[in-house]
Amino acid sequence: MIVARTQNLGSSRLARLAKRSPGSARAAEDEHCELCGEPIPSRHRHLLDLEAGELRCACRACSLLFDRPAAAQGNLRLVGDRRLRLDGFELSDLAWEQLRIPVEMSFFFHSSKQGRVMAFYPSPMGATESLLGLEAWERLERDNPVLAELEPDVEALLVNRARGARQYFLVPIDECYSLVGLIRTRWKGLRGGAEVWEQIARFFAELDRRSRAAGQGGEANANAAATAVAAERR
Repeated sequence: MIVARTQNLGSSRLARLAKRSPGSARAAEDEHCELCGEPIPSRHRHLLDLEAGELRCACRACSLLFDRPAAAQGNLRLVGDRRLRLDGFELSDLAWEQLRIPVEMSFFFHSSKQGRVMAFYPSPMGATESLLGLEAWERLERDNPVLAELEPDVEALLVNRARGARQYFLVPIDECYSLVGLIRTRWKGLRGGAEVWEQIARFFAELDRRSRAAGQGGEANANAAATAVAAERR
């Protein structure tokens, strides 16, 4: 049995996040920091309001105020900018089925407020929660030690298995909501339409371009790979 619940994230905010996605219209020029009111560019950092479950746009100066462990103990958490492509990620078709996700795209994160891992998938209604099979998730963690690196609340495992894809990323949580916003605002009819699927493909292509390769070693593996590439270029 699958129990679904749509997460309450304002449609206007989802639309703004969708504008950050590749292939979408440029972001409106009147975006402002939600802490100090300063104008901000279309690509900017976010703060997660843990109590409200909302992402708040932040300028560089305000972001720096929360880029410290002490500040992270409060109600607002700075969303990071780490993006890892998880090469060699272990997730068989059977293991995916046991996670009880009803569609082929989903994201998973540790919620400090709920005290558990939560699973959501993008839908025309927004971010929809799926009741996660706990034992299946624990097996997934054992098979993929990189999942232990997820920062609670602000980082997620993003999975794309749609149309034969097998892509797995460790991403900032706002990337997940950019995808949610894209689907929420562009989906048409029962199948979505050609336009939204083209934009989804561009979203993942751009995410892949901006991500560092990492295997089961996670961040350490990514750093080693980056060092090796730099050495080859010398």
